[in-house]
Amino acid sequence: MSKISIASAAKLIARYQTYFTTRDVIFHDGRDLRRFSIGGRTQAMMAGVAGITLCFSAYGVAQAAVGAVALSGIVDAPLSPEAKVAQMQARVSKMQADVAAIKNVAEAHAARVEQRQALISAVMTGKADPRALSMATPTIDPEDAKVAADVIKPLQQVESRQVSLAVKARQAAEQRYAMTIQHVRRLGIAPERFATRAKMPAMGGPFEAADSAEATAEARADLQFRSLFMTWKKLDSLEQGVIAIPSVQPVEHLSFTSNYGVRSDPFRGTAAMHAGVDIPGPLGTPVYATADGIIGRAERAGGYGNLVEINHGKGIQTRYGHLSKILVAANTRVKRGQLIALMGSTGRSTGSHLHYEVRIDGHAVNPVPFLQTADYLQAVQDRALKMTPTSIGGPAGQ
Repeated sequence: MSKISIASAAKLIARYQTYFTTRDVIFHDGRDLRRFSIGGRTQAMMAGVAGITLCFSAYGVAQAAVGAVALSGIVDAPLSPEAKVAQMQARVSKMQADVAAIKNVAEAHAARVEQRQALISAVMTGKADPRALSMATPTIDPEDAKVAADVIKPLQQVESRQVSLAVKARQAAEQRYAMTIQHVRRLGIAPERFATRAKMPAMGGPFEAADSAEATAEARADLQFRSLFMTWKKLDSLEQGVIAIPSVQPVEHLSFTSNYGVRSDPFRGTAAMHAGVDIPGPLGTPVYATADGIIGRAERAGGYGNLVEINHGKGIQTRYGHLSKILVAANTRVKRGQLIALMGSTGRSTGSHLHYEVRIDGHAVNPVPFLQTADYLQAVQDRALKMTPTSIGGPAGQ
C-alpha cells in the first residue's frame, strides 16, 4: 500500500515539474530589452492564487443570480402545504373584494342614473315622486371606481348625456316659472304667497380639491343637477300653490248681469259695493267648484240666501250665493269642477242667478280675471296634481 502511494506521489511531482518548469520571459519596454526568469514554485503559487480568486468570484456571481431570481418571483422558495393554502386564500379574498367593489360602484352609478333621469322627467313632464327625488345621491369611492373603470364606462357615458339634458331642463323650468309668475301677478296676487324657499339637501365635510379630470367632471355634473333640483323645487312650490287659484267656470254658459264693483243697488237704487259677479241662468242650473278645496260653509246666510263657501288654501276663498239647492256638506273636500249646488233665487235676489265671489285673505276681489286666465292655470294645476295626486280635493299647504 505504501509503495503504491509513493509511486503516485512521484508521478504527481513529475507532472508538476513538467507544467511548472523555470521559464524565461523577455520584455521590451520600447528602449531596452529585458529578460526575466520565473521559477516553477512561483508559477505554482500564482496559479493557486488565481484558482482561489476564480472560485470566489464564481460563488459570488452564483449567489447574486439566485437572489435576483428569488426577487423576480420566477422561482419561489418551496412552501409548506399550509403556506400554499394561506396564499391561495389571500388571493381569493382579494378577488372577492374587487368583485364586491365593482358591484357597489356599478349599483351606485345605476342608482344615480335613475335618480337623475327621474329629476329630468319631473321637470319636463311633471310626473315624478318628490320623495324619490329628494333622496341623497349615492357616493362612490374613487379607489373602487378605478377598479370598476371598464364596467362603469357605459354608465358614465349615459351620465354625461344626462348633464346636457339637465341644462336644457333647467332652462325650460325657469321659463315656465317666469310665465306662471306673470299670470299670477295679472290676477293681482303676489307670487310670494305661493313660493316657499327651497332648502338645499343636507351635505358637508372637509374641503378636498379635486385632483383629477374625472373628479372635476363629476363635481360639475353634481352642481348641474343640484341647480336643476333647486329650480324644480321652486317651480313645484309655485305650481302646488297655484292649485288654490280658481280656474274653471262656475257654470257651463258664462255671462254677466252685474259686474264687480260699485253699482246701483237693485232694491234701494242707491250706490252700493257689489263684491262679486252675477251670472244668470235657469233655476236648477248646475254650479261647480272653481278650484280644489274644503267646504267652509254650506248653509243659509242672510242676503246670500243658500250659500256655499270653499276654502282653497293660501288665503283664497270662493263663494256661491242664491242657490236653490246645496249638494255638499261643510268640512268636506271637493275637486275642481265638482258639482256642488244648483242655481236659484234665494236670499236678496230678483231672479234665478249665481252670485260668485273670489276672496283673498277675507277681502273680495274681481272674479273676472280668474275666469279669463282659466286655460293656462288649468294646465299648471293639472301638472301640479300629477306630481302629488294625494292633494286632490284639498288646499295645497296653507
